[in-house]
Amino acid sequence: MLGVQSQKSYEEDFTEQSPVPFIVTGIVLVILFVVSLVLLVNFLV
Repeated sequence: MLGVQSQKSYEEDFTEQSPVPFIVTGIVLVILFVVSLVLLVNFLV
């Protein structure tokens, strides 16, 4: 819903929030993706 907000509230959303939760979420998703690929390959081979 970024397009609905005004530019000011859009900037406030990103200046008030810490980037840490986004980084942690990204790392967790990458780990889950890699683990699922490994399991899939092991299952197929």
